[in-house]
Amino acid sequence: MKTIVVVGGGITGLTTMHYLKKQLAEKNVNARLVLIEKKPYLGGKIHSEHDGSFIMETGADSIVARHPGVLELVQELGFESELVYNETGISYIHTNNELHAIPAGSTFGIPMSMESLMASTLISEEGKQRALKDLELPNTNFTKESSIGHFLEYFLGEEIVRKQIAPVLAGVYSGDLYQLSLNSTLPYLVDYKNEYGSIMKGFEANRAQFEKAANKKFISFKGGLSALIDRLEETLPEVEFMKNTAIQAVEKQGERYCVVLGNETLIADIVVLATPNETVSTVLQDAGLRTQLEKFTTASALTMYVGFDVADRMLPADGTGFIVSHNSDLVCNASTWTSRKWKHTSSEGNLLVRLFYKNINPRYEELAAMTDEQLTEVALGDIKLSLGIEEKPTVVNVTKWIGQMPRYDLAHNEALGHVIKELALHYPNVLLAGCSYFGVGIGACIQNGKKTAEQIIARV
Repeated sequence: MKTIVVVGGGITGLTTMHYLKKQLAEKNVNARLVLIEKKPYLGGKIHSEHDGSFIMETGADSIVARHPGVLELVQELGFESELVYNETGISYIHTNNELHAIPAGSTFGIPMSMESLMASTLISEEGKQRALKDLELPNTNFTKESSIGHFLEYFLGEEIVRKQIAPVLAGVYSGDLYQLSLNSTLPYLVDYKNEYGSIMKGFEANRAQFEKAANKKFISFKGGLSALIDRLEETLPEVEFMKNTAIQAVEKQGERYCVVLGNETLIADIVVLATPNETVSTVLQDAGLRTQLEKFTTASALTMYVGFDVADRMLPADGTGFIVSHNSDLVCNASTWTSRKWKHTSSEGNLLVRLFYKNINPRYEELAAMTDEQLTEVALGDIKLSLGIEEKPTVVNVTKWIGQMPRYDLAHNEALGHVIKELALHYPNVLLAGCSYFGVGIGACIQNGKKTAEQIIARV
């Protein structure tokens, strides 16, 4: 009987086990399944905390519903009754100390039509006319490996990228647009430009799919995202969960592997490393691999929840949050009005706000060195300036993600190709998985877990 060890109890590791169990049963194959997690709880970057009437997500706050495999997994787990969808509303950009609505009919701030472009209050008339060059300029040089920043600026102009698109995309992908490839962000933009001659015309031709996904496009669960993690664990009684267990090394032993833990060693036939890139480099202890693994980069962020004993209706009508652009006195990079966007997070209807301070922030190093009390003062200043709220908070929750947010820059795909080849050559049956390599977002991790299980089955 084969022993399969998955290191990392985040959503990728758990979905790997979910689909592995399913396929082993279908093929009537027995295997010992072990999942190792260094924390005392499962979930990785998915972790819900409950405080009074509030539910706070210290990592990701939702799942993109339309991502392949997401709702399929929920159905397989029999968990549909626990689903909640986001409330729809207006997202804003805070610039010149005012909130400007991100124009309707835009995706990541990119106008999907001329009407959407002309409706923007963020762009000057001159900037709008420059964006219309997209209708004329042919694509002669850009591929999916090109920088998305350079691509968008060339066809739409510098002003709309700087004022409207960059704040949104940088918020989603945690990086400099000029260092992020189209392939790792929005690869379909190249297809639209090549097929339709225009980014906006491409969006218009595919408008139906974007409009269909525009409302109720994010999901969570009544008890928070951790409820999904708990459900996965419940449905995996065949798996030996080793929580609160750190892995020290993975060493090749003939055709098998020694998984070295603090006080014991497991012998495995297949090892899946669904861990941060830094951990992979540490446990494999391979100088050649380390050279390639060092090419993967990460971002950092501080996130804060602030809850008040005041009604959520104090917020601007139909608003769900904002992203901060240039010429703003706010310190934060973005804010989600959580109690408005996710009704289940505030059972009494009180205001819950989440603020984000990312390492692209010019004051980030100063902020990262602050105590929680000092950060709270900064957050309260941002809330006062953006919403006019001066009440004392009843709940404050600070989370620091230091160097733990994968950033897909232009070198990512090439480095990943080298690492996979080296593993196949020197560590066959050691598989990489997770957001450090195969896509950010819970949906991408679920899909990666399913593909990883298929790889294991092919080997078993």
